[in-house]
Amino acid sequence: MIAAAGLGGALLLLAAQPSVSPSPVPAPAVAPASQFAPPLGQPMAYRVTTRRLGRDGRLISFSLTYALQWQRAGRGYQLVATLQRIDSDARPEVARALTAVLQPLVGEPMAYLVAPDGSRIELVDAEGLWERAMARTQALGATAGQAEAQQMAALIAALPIEQRNEMASADIRALVAAANAAIPASGGASVSIRRDGAMQMVAQVERESLAAGGAEQPLETDNLWTIDTATGLVVRDQRQSWIVEPGSAARTLVEERVRALEPAAKE
Repeated sequence: MIAAAGLGGALLLLAAQPSVSPSPVPAPAVAPASQFAPPLGQPMAYRVTTRRLGRDGRLISFSLTYALQWQRAGRGYQLVATLQRIDSDARPEVARALTAVLQPLVGEPMAYLVAPDGSRIELVDAEGLWERAMARTQALGATAGQAEAQQMAALIAALPIEQRNEMASADIRALVAAANAAIPASGGASVSIRRDGAMQMVAQVERESLAAGGAEQPLETDNLWTIDTATGLVVRDQRQSWIVEPGSAARTLVEERVRALEPAAKE
């Protein structure tokens, strides 16, 4: 599940080490059919925010802000994503570790090749990207947070290369409806689909159990995808996981992830 979390979510998983561990999620359904026509030459801003329960019982957040630019590449497309900002409200030592690992990537364009129908996304020079990030982290010298950052870098380096590459592409795959395998293909008891003009809203509730404090507790996860059917892009993707109190309607938020696509701010 680290790969599916994307860069920010994966780092929080490695750093926060929460006391709750959800059971494995069933294999995802196939995303609904939608035309794919990304906005060529139109700068976009993409913000991915993850909040997760930390060791102290407090939700900590980690946000990545990207600048996106689409262009034609042969029969398909190329998406250039440039990480612009990293924000976190975690404890100083944790925030330093999280931001230091990805800081070498700030300002560096990451190119993705996307199939004409949006069904496949491939990060260009994935191995080179990680090599540069890890090398720069190891070369931090005597700066504050060096030990924490190098420890985090070592945890990432220990992951299989395929998992690291999937982690680096997870947020971008989530952006394209045809590549986002988590979106249910049709309605059902736990899924609702509605339209509002060009926007399609897909909601899903997942129910499972998790081990917490030596006992099994009910876990509910609310998913909501908002898809622009004119472009095939997911303009908003929100996932919230809640522990449900036994015999009560009360719920406690343990994790939240929001991916939001917006026009780039004018300078």
